[in-house]
Amino acid sequence: QVQLVESGGGLVQSGGSLRLSCVASRNILSINTMDWYRQAPGKEREFVAATTGGGERNYADSVKDRFTISRDILRNTMYLNMNNLKPEDTAVYYCHAFTSRNYWGQGTQVTVSS
Repeated sequence: QVQLVESGGGLVQSGGSLRLSCVASRNILSINTMDWYRQAPGKEREFVAATTGGGERNYADSVKDRFTISRDILRNTMYLNMNNLKPEDTAVYYCHAFTSRNYWGQGTQVTVSS
C-alpha cells in the first residue's frame, strides 16, 4: 500500500512558477511509474507528466517545455516544477502511483490569475 501526500499548490500570477511535491509513504524505487494529473472545474481529470524508475519522462503537449517532473529517491518524493504558468493551468493537481493498483493523493489546488 502507498499513501501519497501532495503540497506546494497556491495562487500565482500568469507567468509565475510553482513547485509541487508528492511524498510517498514507502520507497519509491519500488514504484515504477509515478505521475501527475490535474482536474479543472467542470472538466475530466487529465494527464500532465509521468516519470519511470528507468528515468523516462513524458509530458502532455500542453505543458511540454514549461513543466519538469523529477524524483528524489532519498526523500521518497516526486516533484513537478511548473514555469510560465497560464490561467488554463488552474486545476487541482493529483499525484498518482501504480503498483498492483492505482494510488492517488488528495490533490493540491493551483490557481493562476491573469
